[in-house]
Amino acid sequence: MLIDREIVIREVAMSVIVTVSPKFQVVIPKEIRTALKIKPGQKLHVVASDFSIRLMPKDSLKRLRGFLRDYPAVPFEREPDREL
Repeated sequence: MLIDREIVIREVAMSVIVTVSPKFQVVIPKEIRTALKIKPGQKLHVVASDFSIRLMPKDSLKRLRGFLRDYPAVPFEREPDREL
């Protein structure tokens, strides 16, 4: 966990071996479900690339609400509007 300017970033780094069932199902271990707050019935993104499969929780809009609240704003210059 990294704390900087009251911003909390959580990193979960776990590696566990699971077995694929005859129905091609896998069980996500409890430690990982707990750390990522995965609930029964929750949707996951499944991404396959090269020789790996990645399961990523699909965040709901309610869960994402306010997640940038404490993130420092980065100033930028706006480009002038184009004339038609």
